[in-house]
Amino acid sequence: MEDAYVVMLVALFALAVTDLVVGVSNDAINFLNSAIGSKAISMRNILIVASIGVGVGAVFSSGLMEVARKGIFIPGEFYFEEIMIIFMAVMITDVLLLDFFNSLGLPTSTTVSIVFELLGAAVSIAVIKVSKEEEGLSLLSQYINTEKATEIIIGILLAVVIAFIVGAIVQYLSRLVFSFEYDKKIKYIGAFFGGISLTAILYFIVMKGLSSVAFISEEFLAYLSENTLLIVLVAFLFFTLLSQLLMSVFKVNILKAIIVVGTFALALAFAGNDLVNFIGVPIAAWQSFGLWQEAFRASGALPSEFLMSGLEGQVPSPTLLLVLAGAIMVVTIWFSSKARSVVETGVNLSRQGDGAERFKPNMLSRSIVRYSIYFGNMVAAVTPSGMQNYVETKFKKPDYLRKRRKEVPAFDMVRAAVNLVVASILISIGTNYKLPLSTTYVTFMVAMGTSLADRAWDRESAVYRVAGVVNVIGGWFVTAMVAFTAAALFASIIYFGGIVAITILIGLAIFMITRSAFVHRKRAKEKAKKVPFDPEDIVTIQGIVKETSENISSIIGGVNKMYSKTVDNLGYHDRGKLKKNKKAIKKLESEIDQLKANVFYFIKSMDDNPLDASKFYILNLDYLQDMVQSIGFITRNSYNHVNNNHKNLKFNQVKDLKRVDKRMQVLFDDIQELFDNQAFENIDRILSEKQQLMDEVTSLIEKQIDRIKTSETSPKNAQLYFGLLLETRDLISSTMSLLQLFREFNAQVKMTL
Repeated sequence: MEDAYVVMLVALFALAVTDLVVGVSNDAINFLNSAIGSKAISMRNILIVASIGVGVGAVFSSGLMEVARKGIFIPGEFYFEEIMIIFMAVMITDVLLLDFFNSLGLPTSTTVSIVFELLGAAVSIAVIKVSKEEEGLSLLSQYINTEKATEIIIGILLAVVIAFIVGAIVQYLSRLVFSFEYDKKIKYIGAFFGGISLTAILYFIVMKGLSSVAFISEEFLAYLSENTLLIVLVAFLFFTLLSQLLMSVFKVNILKAIIVVGTFALALAFAGNDLVNFIGVPIAAWQSFGLWQEAFRASGALPSEFLMSGLEGQVPSPTLLLVLAGAIMVVTIWFSSKARSVVETGVNLSRQGDGAERFKPNMLSRSIVRYSIYFGNMVAAVTPSGMQNYVETKFKKPDYLRKRRKEVPAFDMVRAAVNLVVASILISIGTNYKLPLSTTYVTFMVAMGTSLADRAWDRESAVYRVAGVVNVIGGWFVTAMVAFTAAALFASIIYFGGIVAITILIGLAIFMITRSAFVHRKRAKEKAKKVPFDPEDIVTIQGIVKETSENISSIIGGVNKMYSKTVDNLGYHDRGKLKKNKKAIKKLESEIDQLKANVFYFIKSMDDNPLDASKFYILNLDYLQDMVQSIGFITRNSYNHVNNNHKNLKFNQVKDLKRVDKRMQVLFDDIQELFDNQAFENIDRILSEKQQLMDEVTSLIEKQIDRIKTSETSPKNAQLYFGLLLETRDLISSTMSLLQLFREFNAQVKMTL
């Protein structure tokens, strides 16, 4: 009997290690977002600062099992056997849930996830217990603290709204003071700004960080609380003078100093307070096991008879475990690619410049933007023109933000500093008043508020950014619901299934995480192959030739594969594979959309050129888009035909399509090789073969007309077959027009050299 619980403890600690990795990967956005987005310091230095903060916070953490101490459920009402089931269900759910959000690259709250998992698992076991009693569910309130759950939900809503509004207001005022050309103003008011910022961050470290340090006495914390105003005033004077000294004597950029200190502070507070979200449950399970062992030796108490009243107090964590946990967290920060994905989401949603948007607009985002524009127009109508002109001068963006250049920060150091300072202050206030808030929610929403106020969300990007914020916020509420439901389900399965159920669920967790890692690595490799567009790379004629050659080769290769797969799968009437083809065509369409989105930046970066390179580039994209539209029509109509259960194409029809496909493969392979090797002298040879292929497709159209007059009996088959042949003609025609365009441009290039 004891061995079974030892195995469960080992499994819990193994899950805790995994949970540390996936949890830190998600929470990394809290303390890395501002530093990475502003490029205030190098990535290596950012990670060093964050690692020191995480290490210090982990070592000095008190390691209290906060969620149990706060009374999400009443431990004294559960037996040891039931408590272990709750903890096992919680850890399995937490690992799967956080890894899922990491794979999507979306930030969520580890605090909310662990709280609702505990609540869900406890409710599940409590329902099983009270169902055996006559009073039934009326006894549920004896096991669950519903007031705490309600408080947490209200805290989430308040944190989201307040953080966004305060971040927007502070950033707006800061931009009015500094403008985008802050270098001119920083030498006059930088010391004052540094004093306020560093004082706020110090207060944050004291209130949010030191309050959880084990060796800090209650008397000292009480003294800090009683003399807060005096400490803040003294700190403000000290840091103001220090800021002036750093700028005047040591020529230090005070904004960089604020960002470095703020990154350290958030990392320290994260490790010192959120560490319990990952290892608190296994530690509590270990403590539970120890309490039961003592009772078993003393009185022979069985796991199903020993109530866990001992967990109602504080559950301290051994220092060695905290050190090991901190080490795992630091390693994760350095090597987790999923952490970079989550941070990238926050940075992209708040970046100042335009570019590819990750999120698609939805009805809600469109409505929010539309009514915001109406409201803005109303405010502008009653605002004096002089004030409007003054504000416009403060928000005038420098030239480097109007052109996309390499290594341009997503936002400047003024906004990064405001992000860190405002988030620090809000979290400090919440901690001081014991409000249940999430550091993830506060830091993310502050960043979104400052982005809005900084006019990063203009008419060109607002609908996409708002859609992203809506998706992230929606994901937060999904976290709570899924965490509660999944933990409740897993707890019930473990309760009735025992060790067998635990083994299966852990196996499922291992499979899902392994699969997720494999899929994420595959996506990362695909993303790495796609070199981001930068107009500086193609301002020369040679650059244009290279860029367009790569684009053509990529699109031609994708079209070639898709055409062959569609013809093959249509011949076998394979609905499943045709559905995959239909989904895969979106990648080609997305690639074309991305190229078209960059046309503005391409033209803006080009110098006047007698060869009219901009026109060539646009026409090149137009022909590529025609090709993708043709293959999209072929793929989708083939899927719809099979999905609607229409008759198979006849053998001769499939045979004719396969013959065209083979010739198309040869053609596209030659074209792809031509552009890969830039062997443009072969263009004439390929163009000479065009008419033969076009004549063959035309003859197949005539052949089908004869079939209809003699033997064809299926209108749907005829409609599909004609559609495929006509789109194949268009595909060939677009390809040849593209080659002719390239031949003419290449000839002009040679004449100018």
